[in-house]
Amino acid sequence: MNKRKPDLLWVLAFIFGLGVVTTGYAQSFWERKMDIAYQTPVESAPQQR
Repeated sequence: MNKRKPDLLWVLAFIFGLGVVTTGYAQSFWERKMDIAYQTPVESAPQQR
């Protein structure tokens, strides 16, 4: 049985799709991290008299 190498177009399409998914996941991760940073209250420094 003769095995064919995958076409270059399929390999590039797979890599591109993987990049899109990875970028979308990373972007949503950073947006969630920024939302949490904005929602946490900032502790004010103790006032000196």
